[in-house]
Amino acid sequence: MPSILFTALIFAGSIAAGLLGALTGLGGGVVLVPLLTIAFHVDIRYAIGASLISVIATSSGAAAAYVREGFSSVRIGMFLEVATTIGAVFGAFLATRVPTHALSIIFGAVLLYSAYLSWQQSHHDETPPHRENPWSDKLRLSGSFPDGNGGQTAYKVDHISAGFATMFGAGILSGLLGIGSGAVKVLAMDRIMGIPFKVSTTTSNFMIGVTAAASAGIYLRRGYIDPGLAFPVMLGVLGGSLLGARYLVHARVSLLRGIFTLVILALGVEMIVTGWMSHP
Repeated sequence: MPSILFTALIFAGSIAAGLLGALTGLGGGVVLVPLLTIAFHVDIRYAIGASLISVIATSSGAAAAYVREGFSSVRIGMFLEVATTIGAVFGAFLATRVPTHALSIIFGAVLLYSAYLSWQQSHHDETPPHRENPWSDKLRLSGSFPDGNGGQTAYKVDHISAGFATMFGAGILSGLLGIGSGAVKVLAMDRIMGIPFKVSTTTSNFMIGVTAAASAGIYLRRGYIDPGLAFPVMLGVLGGSLLGARYLVHARVSLLRGIFTLVILALGVEMIVTGWMSHP
């Protein structure tokens, strides 16, 4: 395949990944890594390196718009980022010592479990009830977000310690798999901490850039970031994330949750099959 065509196809696929990442809080990496490894036969470690760079771009693009529009909670993001950053450094250290086929299978298993949790959540009320939590009040984590009709919807944050612990695991997955761990972060905030889905996805987009930056340095040092691959991926994801940020304001939560579930379910199955077939 000519290099120009190869770059153009990667750029187009990255736009779609960035759009999905911005709408669902996945960060684009959850689509990019399977796309690069399965469709373009890129080594998974180089795919993860390019994905981490794109995740930083996604966070810079979509998150800025979400903060300006009042959806992202900067205070929640910065608090939880302490756990994810520590986990990301540990995960990146592990990634260089885990076989590539095992990375694919782990990736797929995480996605399938995330799809299950998201499907289960779709059968519950979309707006969690208000809770009284002393730590939420002390840390001032509760807040409100635009309801689309010119008003504000208030929410309370619950299970602070469980959410913090889950974010450490999300950070490990980010460094290990290069996905920004948006799926785990969204589900942790949405299911465990009781944060509304739109706030969870937008705050996840805000967080994933810091998490990815913490592990990208290790991949760069070990030579797993190829500028020729990372550059079109980064530009495509950034463009797609900006488009997604514009659409999310008017999108229905049920539609976003459905897209979230279907995408990660399909990719999870694909990554497990690919990892299993490549097992020596």
